[in-house]
Amino acid sequence: MASTDAILAARLATEAGALLLALRRDHDPAAGTQALRDAGDRSAHRFLAAALADQRPGDAVLSEEAPDTVERLTARRVWIIDPLDGTREFGDGRDDWAVHVALWQDGELAAGAVALPGLGATLTSDPAAVVPPGPAEGAPPRIAVSRSRPPVAAQRAAAALGAELAPMGSAGFKVAAVVRGEADAYVHAGGQYEWDSAAPVAVARAAGLFTSRVDGSPLRYNEADPYLPDLLVARPELADALLAAVAEPVRSA
Repeated sequence: MASTDAILAARLATEAGALLLALRRDHDPAAGTQALRDAGDRSAHRFLAAALADQRPGDAVLSEEAPDTVERLTARRVWIIDPLDGTREFGDGRDDWAVHVALWQDGELAAGAVALPGLGATLTSDPAAVVPPGPAEGAPPRIAVSRSRPPVAAQRAAAALGAELAPMGSAGFKVAAVVRGEADAYVHAGGQYEWDSAAPVAVARAAGLFTSRVDGSPLRYNEADPYLPDLLVARPELADALLAAVAEPVRSA
């Protein structure tokens, strides 16, 4: 039976996604794309913050769309949320965006869910997703990268492994692509924050995928500075080769 926290994360991510789809459907084009993006960020955050305050009133929250507070640093349980991961894609009418809801507890990610509203799917840490088989023998691995600016690290990895780059939207969508078997790895080194990866990493770890920073060091959450600039998520059998290709000294935040 799934944990109550994972069930809550999945329900809230899914409901926030439905709210965003309705908002986009009802948006007046005359108001402009930026107005839609701003409304999406604002509305999804308000929904998630209110729901967590109601369902888990004793827990702290770290959200991309709210001022940070020092109280979370002494809390045992902190929800790390990205109410709309991929604001650009959402505003452009694309499907490759996500909603992230994760729980950090006593030093570790304890639960997480990534809703993919454009696909009508939600991935959760419990029950864990089943990752489909990898590429057929002789087929090149696929590395998910940004549509607009593939990082140099990913290009190095692709060259080393003879891999294909698969451009797509938000960070959560890219990690979900690895979980769903539509990519074999995601390499990012262009700057992120904890809310960009907490829920996707919780889902990926539960599914048995490898996760780390690009130098192989652990991903740490609920830190005083939430800047967490790089990320590697991959099928375990590709992890060593990818780390060898992309590893570099971790720059201080």
